[in-house]
Amino acid sequence: MPIATRAFAATASDQPLSPYSFERRDPGPDDVAIAIKYSGVCHSDLHIAKNDLGGTRYPIVPGHEIAGVVTAVGANVTRFKEGDRVGVGCMVDSCRTCPACVEGEEQYCVPGMTQTYGSPDPKGAAVSQTITQGGYSNAIVVDQNYVLRIPDSLPLDAAAPLLCAGITTWSPLREWKVGPGSKVAVIGLGGLGHMAVKLAAALGAEVTVLSTSDRKKADAERMGAKHFLINSDKDAMKAAAEKFDLIINTVSATHEIANHVQLLARDGTMVMLGLTTEGLPVFALPLLRRRRRIAGSLIGGIRETQEMLDFCAEHGIACDIELIAPDRINEAYERMEKSDVRYRFVLDMEKLAA
Repeated sequence: MPIATRAFAATASDQPLSPYSFERRDPGPDDVAIAIKYSGVCHSDLHIAKNDLGGTRYPIVPGHEIAGVVTAVGANVTRFKEGDRVGVGCMVDSCRTCPACVEGEEQYCVPGMTQTYGSPDPKGAAVSQTITQGGYSNAIVVDQNYVLRIPDSLPLDAAAPLLCAGITTWSPLREWKVGPGSKVAVIGLGGLGHMAVKLAAALGAEVTVLSTSDRKKADAERMGAKHFLINSDKDAMKAAAEKFDLIINTVSATHEIANHVQLLARDGTMVMLGLTTEGLPVFALPLLRRRRRIAGSLIGGIRETQEMLDFCAEHGIACDIELIAPDRINEAYERMEKSDVRYRFVLDMEKLAA
């Protein structure tokens, strides 16, 4: 039987999120049914709810940082059993046959990954669900191949944001081979940025945080940063020129990046992670003179996400969170727009009203 599900959903771009009920499909032979305990609140949730990127189909239940417990498994499921602690990130399926999927990079699926919310739902016909719905809900059903195991040593609430904020920063750190001796700068100490600092430091890098003020300096140092740079300080920026092998840019708002390119060493790379909605001007000459690069990175594949979770468990890394009841989601969105969170809101789905 379909699973009756309670949630919070956006119903229009100019309306607050509100209680919403719908049905999840009955678990099929390859499916895992999960009772959602916690759901992280990502800045991209806000973008989709407000239709900042265009194309949002309402009603939409956001949430792709999901931590919970398995309640049932299908006949073919071998990787999980009832009671397991599990997570679901930004995708719940992909084509599985394109070169990216075969290589374990499902996030770059050529036809397009099935996102946890807002994608055409290939398995939703059984409950007339045309698009996927996310984690601001009390239950979800996901194919076993897109479910992650959360190690016992990680608290479920603080582990939830690892499924997006953690893997989004881990993937470029691994792709650009960050390790002992690497010099890494992180622009923006928010939900993504604080995870970039923790992970880069744990990998052995010398980490610098770039911010607009020093109000988070103590936090940055506690998380593992060795240096803190205010990017409006022209003398300090000049002194840091050509210093960094990798810059992780986590800012989701329109901001200046041309001057930050000068901070890259020869062959250095700035990786863009923030979901900006406007163009950011850069100039060719600073790139040409030192063979610098500006690149982008999405999340990671399932294999890489599990690797990240295991690394976090081994090194005692989790997100700094503010745990709130689901009915405070609109307040959370307002505060998130003001960067008033340290450093990730997480919804306690067990407090979802019946």
